Amino acid sequence: MTASTVKRRVLVGAAEIDRILARLAHQILEPEDAQNGLYLIGIRRGGEALAQRIAKQIERISGRKPPLGFLNINLYRDDEVTHQLPESQIPGDVTGKTVVVIDDVLYTGRTVRSALDAVTDLGRPSAVRLCVLVDRGLRELPVQADYVGRFIPTSRRERVVAAVHAEPSEADEVAIVADNA
Repeated sequence: MTASTVKRRVLVGAAEIDRILARLAHQILEPEDAQNGLYLIGIRRGGEALAQRIAKQIERISGRKPPLGFLNINLYRDDEVTHQLPESQIPGDVTGKTVVVIDDVLYTGRTVRSALDAVTDLGRPSAVRLCVLVDRGLRELPVQADYVGRFIPTSRRERVVAAVHAEPSEADEVAIVADNA
């Protein structure tokens, strides 16, 4: 029996993540509907720190801090994910707002579908947009992000691991991990 080897490759470092988040904040602010009430919602776990960092960038650019919430979508999933995550924290009403759902990695689209179900249970936004740090392809559902930090094509044998902290850190990175049996 041979032991499998794990290959890990860092694709995006801390400095580039800072630049990507600044660009994403500018893109989120660009459309006219963003001026009519923007609401950022980070999907727990991966989108939480990203949403915090993007909210700070938006405040720096526009002078106004957007409302910020966090969504636990486990109850809405159609697969067998069982992580225990903190409950959702959605301060205020999303009705009539442009809601930007933020996550770290877009893969099959199932997490986003769950997040859309959860957001519509919270109210009736005027629009819902999707912002992701990494789009790795290989969709199972017809989901596309409005704002993408990086497109990183992958195979199903690979995992994209995004480590982003609420405050900028030298440990921030995006890596691909491949299990080569």
